[in-house]
Amino acid sequence: MRLLEALRRLPKPVTALRLAAETEISVRQLYRDIATLRAGGVLIDGTAGFGYTLTEDPTLPPQSFSRLEIEALLLGVASLGDLGDEALSVAGRNALARIIASLPDRQARQAAHATMRSWRPPAPRAIVSIDLELLRAACWDEFSVHISYRDARDQRTDREILPLGMSYSPQTLMLVGWCRLRNGYRTFEVPRIERLERGDTSFRPRRVQMLRDYVTLRTAEWERRTQQPLPDR
Repeated sequence: MRLLEALRRLPKPVTALRLAAETEISVRQLYRDIATLRAGGVLIDGTAGFGYTLTEDPTLPPQSFSRLEIEALLLGVASLGDLGDEALSVAGRNALARIIASLPDRQARQAAHATMRSWRPPAPRAIVSIDLELLRAACWDEFSVHISYRDARDQRTDREILPLGMSYSPQTLMLVGWCRLRNGYRTFEVPRIERLERGDTSFRPRRVQMLRDYVTLRTAEWERRTQQPLPDR
């Protein structure tokens, strides 16, 4: 599976040396694995000394996208690099590689030579020092986390949070959660979290409903503000 993943993701043709390094095996073992995949029905073009190209992957169902849909996928995954979350960016590139590997040959060539590309000067972003994988797991698996948070006034507090979800903005990564210290919904700038530890409180299966309640609350607040009459001039 690691070899198939590398064949999908890396620029074609991929040398045996590069594939061996990516999959952390010897070149001799790589040749045996290529032969095994071919025997199992995977169409891999190329030979030793030239490089390999995955031309048909039976492990993936056939996909079909329009040219504009392909460019939208490429732009979406490329924009992940602007978020400052390397794990999410790598996951996006791997997912895109699997999608492209399942495309018919003509559409795969369109993906390789799309007319639209995403590039922008790297914007400075606040450094996140906590384990984002733990925070994501807490959101999905619905368990609390203990955090040390330093707010915009440089005041530090220790809190237990029921994390509901994260959102990315051009400036920073935000966390929405129920703060047990303040007994209410709060939004936190993730770069201001100085310590993150797993808590013992489970709030399963309440996360989806709590998130809906939060959205309803914020929507009502926004509507109240927009409906206020303008002051007389």
